[in-house]
Amino acid sequence: MSINFKKSSCLRIGKLCNVICVNIISLNGKELPWVNEMKYLDVHVVSSRLFKCDIRNPKRSFYRSANEIFGKIGRFASENVMLQLIQSKCIPAFYMMLMLAL
Repeated sequence: MSINFKKSSCLRIGKLCNVICVNIISLNGKELPWVNEMKYLDVHVVSSRLFKCDIRNPKRSFYRSANEIFGKIGRFASENVMLQLIQSKCIPAFYMMLMLAL
């Protein structure tokens, strides 16, 4: 199995997360860089002493979707319709991101 060096990187989690390490070099001379944050399945994992995920992007996506709904229907729809649209369009994406982060 070959490694895709354009998409791969290294991340440290634990007591030594702040220690600077040399890049891992393959037999053909390509290296894997160390990063402070990486994205896996649209979940942003952050380098720290404990396992942490950054939920700013799912939260931003939720607010973007909710604001789009508010902008389209504004004051013309009832509260029940508005809540149903938010529940069906905005919350599933946010919920899925949170479940992947756990």
